[in-house]
Amino acid sequence: MNDAVQADAAQANPLQANPLQVLGEHFAAAIPGVTGFTVAYGELTLDAAAETIVQTVEALRDDPRGRFVSIIDVAGADYPQREKRFDVVYHLLSPFQNQRIRVKVQADDDTLVPSITGAFPGAVWFEREAYDMYGILFSGHPDLRRLLSDYGFDGHPLRKDFPLTGYAEVRYDDEQKRVVYEPVKLNQEFRNFDFLSPWEGTDYVLPGDEKAKGA
Repeated sequence: MNDAVQADAAQANPLQANPLQVLGEHFAAAIPGVTGFTVAYGELTLDAAAETIVQTVEALRDDPRGRFVSIIDVAGADYPQREKRFDVVYHLLSPFQNQRIRVKVQADDDTLVPSITGAFPGAVWFEREAYDMYGILFSGHPDLRRLLSDYGFDGHPLRKDFPLTGYAEVRYDDEQKRVVYEPVKLNQEFRNFDFLSPWEGTDYVLPGDEKAKGA
């Protein structure tokens, strides 16, 4: 089919040119927990209610038009200005469709997001990582504890309000012969740079230039 025929077909039936739109409309009608969907950059994203996430991912897994049987990732995103500051983002893969799908739910510090480990056992570590990095709480998780940070770590490092320097630093104390934790002590504030290229000239003498000028 040449380009002109394809363009005419797309104009006559726009949904035929975008199967993700058709799939999104199907899931929005078939899955009660889905509240909306978007298609952008060749990817389908479903918005769902947090309390129905287990039923939503099970429906995506079992739907014969979807068959999203593989869990790729469970990640977090932080938007501190929102009332529900966290997006919990689920990435699923369908070998049948050769397509990925993204499901997003919103949560806050106190919202318990149901764990999907019963439907996708591979989500155990992904949910632990989201808890460790963002503090997102998952109800029904078999082993919800930190995964990447150290023992006794304070805070959640991927939150937007977490300080760049952290709260504590770790070092090996040669006298005590063990690892010790100490509050972060900055010797100086963050430096300000003028980003002026030395090749364009400066108002001061760069170290070493005084030798060349003296010669």
